[in-house]
Amino acid sequence: MNLKKITTIAALSASTISILAFSFACQKKPDLQGLPEDQEPETVVTIDSDIITPAVEEPEEEEEVYEETKEGFVRSELTNEWIDEKLENQRPIAVMVDNELTALDHFGVNQSDVVYELMNSTANGRVTRLMCLVKDYEKIEQFGSIRSTRTTNVMLSGEWNAILVHDGGPFYIDNYIGMPYCNNLSGGFARYSNGKPSEFTEYVTYESYTNPTTGKSYAGLGERIEKAGYSVEYNKYYEGKHWKFASKGDNKIEDNKEGKKVVDVDLPFPHNKSQLKYNEEKKEYEYYEYGKAHIDALDDEVTSFTNVILEAISFTQLDQNGYLTYNVTDSTTHEGYYLSRGIAVPITWSKATPEGITHYYYKSTGQELELNTGKTYIAFVPADSWNQLELK
Repeated sequence: MNLKKITTIAALSASTISILAFSFACQKKPDLQGLPEDQEPETVVTIDSDIITPAVEEPEEEEEVYEETKEGFVRSELTNEWIDEKLENQRPIAVMVDNELTALDHFGVNQSDVVYELMNSTANGRVTRLMCLVKDYEKIEQFGSIRSTRTTNVMLSGEWNAILVHDGGPFYIDNYIGMPYCNNLSGGFARYSNGKPSEFTEYVTYESYTNPTTGKSYAGLGERIEKAGYSVEYNKYYEGKHWKFASKGDNKIEDNKEGKKVVDVDLPFPHNKSQLKYNEEKKEYEYYEYGKAHIDALDDEVTSFTNVILEAISFTQLDQNGYLTYNVTDSTTHEGYYLSRGIAVPITWSKATPEGITHYYYKSTGQELELNTGKTYIAFVPADSWNQLELK
């Protein structure tokens, strides 16, 4: 039946409804002002007892198109996201971030492309420390607070050809820091007057910083790298791209027969009580510790990741103080999980040399793991507590 387009009709009296009903019964065609008889009107009228309202069609959701090229931009080798083409060959930095409760709130962690969480010591409830990889570090305003490094972090930063940023470390790191593949900057970064003990006051800035309370000035990251004579671009120790990203950035992990639904991860880190909780709307895993969501003080956003990698790994304790080194290159079979989009898939992993790239494989097929486009969180789960890892 053809009707004249009606945009809004308020409540009608009973007599008006009767007139309309009589008109419809007689099949009297309204004046359509030249509209062809076989063309349906744009709005269908629904008549309730007292109200006539137009039915509104829901707009179709547009499918996101994966761009192969974008003028002036390249795909980041760390996230597969678009970055300025001038950054294509720039080495990342690897920043050691204190993860003790007193160190919170963190600043700048959400600028990271990849975040490692590792047990820093067998003492103090196996407290963890973060190592944050940042590709576009010229945007850093305040990052940290930073603390000392460990032997394992030297090896991990080496596989990314990253400049390691920290403040000292135990003597066990000396031989590692001396390796030709290692470039590092230790200590001397900006000190903020935040009312905390001095070990929780040091932060990385890209530009120089003058403390308004003390009047003391500190060189920024850019100046420090130049003064050290380090190349800002990948050097001869760079082994190539670390990750393999899925075709068009889309790993259809939900179709993996080995996968299982996992929306909560409880990591066996007694001190920090680290957790990951899946946010269905964002399609990301949000990081929690000390019983609450981890909020970056710079952007006031929850720290979250598209990709999560959990590695089972043994370690060697070096002394009674709890210092340790992870056995990243031993010959045993390494188990693990890859999580993305609320699904966990069993994987294996291997690292041939201290500075070599860690490779990840689907456990069921042996094929190389393909990541989704986005940021990645990697947790080293001690082998002696791997069975305490909870995936729910």
